[in-house]
Parts: sequence; structure tokens; C-alpha cells
Amino acid sequence: MVRLGFAILVASSLAAFAETTVDELIVDEQRILSAASDQHLGKLLKRPDIEITYSAEWLSLQSVEAKGNDWRCLAEALYFEARGESVKGQFAVAEVILNRVDNPDFPDTVCGVVHQGAGRKYQCQFTYICDGYKEVINEPRAFERVGKIAHLMVEGAPRPLTKGATHYHTRAVSPNWARVYPRVATIGVHHFYKRPTRVSSN
Repeated sequence: MVRLGFAILVASSLAAFAETTVDELIVDEQRILSAASDQHLGKLLKRPDIEITYSAEWLSLQSVEAKGNDWRCLAEALYFEARGESVKGQFAVAEVILNRVDNPDFPDTVCGVVHQGAGRKYQCQFTYICDGYKEVINEPRAFERVGKIAHLMVEGAPRPLTKGATHYHTRAVSPNWARVYPRVATIGVHHFYKRPTRVSSN
């Protein structure tokens, strides 16, 4: 009888401990999620269910949801940097921008990446930001198209095209870093490169 009472006591204590632990974990998780920025949540909540077909026909069937600074910055970057590219090429440029967001060597937001170096003529990461010309969107259809791509990519679409590339350039130029960084892809008029991970020395 004593053993049975002891067993019941242990079982009820374990149940209470488990319930308390689960409740505490849920509270902790909610606190962490509420403190995280949208950008960092986006990194956690990838959307492997998004299946991309890199064609104009497929893209024309997608909807565009214009929302948020990340979407706007990415859409504008695609418009001014790659609107003449194929759909696949535009997705590839978007991949580079988002790969940089995930890389600790670059700013951790889309807008931060796109505007890095702004204010110094020809020192920007993306030429259109500091070439001295006003950015005007004159082709609404082209902007709608890249807006769809920006939406899909900000929502966490997979990035299989550029193998983690952090840099690209058109075939018309040959920057110094292109001789050092390994080229990982060529899509349309752009070559794509992945900067080697920096190893800190002690």
C-alpha cells in the first residue's frame, strides 16, 4: 500500500513537472518569436512548398502582393538591375540579394543589402543606387513582373539557381573580385560568384 501511494505521488509529480515544463517552453517560444524581426522570422520560415517554374507563362499566373520594405527594395533592385533578363535570370539576381541577407558579411535586411554603400558615387553594391540618375519606374508591366518575383522570394521560395552566390556581374565587365571568387553559375547575361567564407584567425 505504501509502495502504491509512493508510485502515485511520483507519477503525479512527474505529470505536474512535465506540464509546467511544456507551459514554460511555450511561453519562452512566444517571447522569442515576438522579439524577432520579420526578416529573421523569414529566414526561419522558408517555404519549401513553393515550386517555381522559371518561365514567363508560369509567372504571369502568379499574383503580386505589394507589401513591406523588403518587398519594395527587392522589386526595385530587380527592376533596375535585371528587368531585361529572363525570368530565370531575375530570380537568380534575387537569390544573390537574399543570400547576402543571410551572410554575416552583409547587412541583415533586403533594404540594407540593396542600399549598402549609398552616398558614395560608384561605391555601391548595386550601380543604380549611386549612379547619379533618379530612379524612375517607366515600365509598369516590367515592375509588376519583378514584383511577383520579389514577393515569392521574400516569402521564402527556394534558391537553387546560384548555389549560394553572393556576387554577380554582367558579361560586359570584369571586376577584380571575379578573378578571385569561384564562379558558380552563368545565367543569361550574368556570371554568379560565391565569396569564400572568411576564416577568423586566433
